Amino acid sequence: MAKLALSKDKKIAGVCGGVAEYFGIDATLVRIIWLLFVLFGGCGLLAYLICWILMPNE
Repeated sequence: MAKLALSKDKKIAGVCGGVAEYFGIDATLVRIIWLLFVLFGGCGLLAYLICWILMPNE
């Protein structure tokens, strides 16, 4: 079982890549969904920062 951790497949911090590896989906799809949360929900940026701080390195 994969553990939730920052990925080496990173554009900024590796959060989206880590989430994608954990769920076994494409990192681009996670990045698009996260961007939609940032643009339309507003909570995406805060969630990204929290994940960046709390997620361990791979």
